[in-house]
Order: sequence, then C-alpha cells, then structure tokens
Amino acid sequence: MSTINIKRVKSSEIELKDRLVSIQRVAKVTKGGRTFSFSAIVVVGDENGVVGFGLGKAKEVTEAIAKGIDDAKKNLVKVPVINGTVPHEQIGKYSGGFVFIKPAAPGTGVIAGGAMRAVLESAGVHNVLAKSKGSSNPHNVVKATVLALSQLRDAYTVAQHRGVDLKKVFNG
Repeated sequence: MSTINIKRVKSSEIELKDRLVSIQRVAKVTKGGRTFSFSAIVVVGDENGVVGFGLGKAKEVTEAIAKGIDDAKKNLVKVPVINGTVPHEQIGKYSGGFVFIKPAAPGTGVIAGGAMRAVLESAGVHNVLAKSKGSSNPHNVVKATVLALSQLRDAYTVAQHRGVDLKKVFNG
C-alpha cells in the first residue's frame, strides 16, 4: 500500500469560511437520568483550493461548533482546482463511505449530496459530478471526500514526480 502525500497548509495564512455539515445530540444515561451533549462536524475552506474538516463535542451546541472549527483549522489540505473543477476522476474510501468525484464542464455546478457538497464548495470546486456510495454517515462521507481530494494531482505535479517535461505528460 502506497503512502498518501497530503499537502498541509497553515490556517493563519488564509481567510477561512466554515460550514456546519452535521450536528448530533448524544445522550449519556446516568444514575440521575439522561445527560445530553452535542457533537458537530464542521468543514472549513477558503474556496480557493484549501479545505479541512473537524469534529467538536461539548455540552452546548455553539461550543461544539466552535471546537469543530478549531479542529478543522488544524487539519487543512491543499487541493488542485483547475478552471473550477477537479483535474481527473478520483475514488475515495473511508470506512464504509465511498465517494466518486469526476470533473465536469463549466456551467454544470456542484452535483453532489449534502456532506460532499459542503466539502467540495469549501474547497472551491464549482463544476463537478460526485456520487456517494455505501455509508451515508456524514463522518465517513466527509473523510472519504477529503481523502479523495487530497489524492488529486495536477499535470505539473505529475511531471515533477516523473522527472519529465510538462509537455511529455500529455504526449506520452
């Protein structure tokens, strides 16, 4: 199994917008009854090729969201976005969640379901065809989408990795 080279980015350098993907009320049964807390999945991105996700847990909703945003800012990845779409098809898998991402022509829009849509829009992808298969659990779908986006490579990166000229990548 090959290792994945994820390009990390510092959050202090860019302005990030956050999107709440999912919020769950969790109950813990104690001797005195049920104690409720909240968990929130948040996606942050600069809508220009940088995206990250985070999980926050707390007794209050706003506190959980704030913790999720802080966690997401610590887990940012760089995504190659070319002309508002992804450079090539990519499959991502995390646990039971499978995602398929495919480039689309200008004007198509983001054709993707809930959790995937938040990640793709935060990354700055404007035209893409995407399908989520398997688990619809937002945790797994978000993680699979970020993994698929982090595995994308543009032509310049491929040429650099192979040690050849950029024109040779296209001409074979």
